[in-house]
Amino acid sequence: MNTTAEVLYQKLKTLPPSQLVEVDDFLEFIKQRRDKGRQAASQRLAEAMEKLDALDTPPMSNQEIQSEIQAARAQKPLDANAHRR
Repeated sequence: MNTTAEVLYQKLKTLPPSQLVEVDDFLEFIKQRRDKGRQAASQRLAEAMEKLDALDTPPMSNQEIQSEIQAARAQKPLDANAHRR
């Protein structure tokens, strides 16, 4: 059975050089779009970490974290019902 890469390779072999250049350009575009998305996510994370540091609050205990999770889970069904109205 052919893998996706093998199938793509077989298709690429049938293209003329001018279209191979187009495929290469498209692949480069996809890579750049992916990299931009990663960079943006990294930037958002860095900004969030800076904001957390600026709060200068002590880290949450495991018990506090579990309480937050339980509260969010308890609220979730209420939020889902609100959209049905």
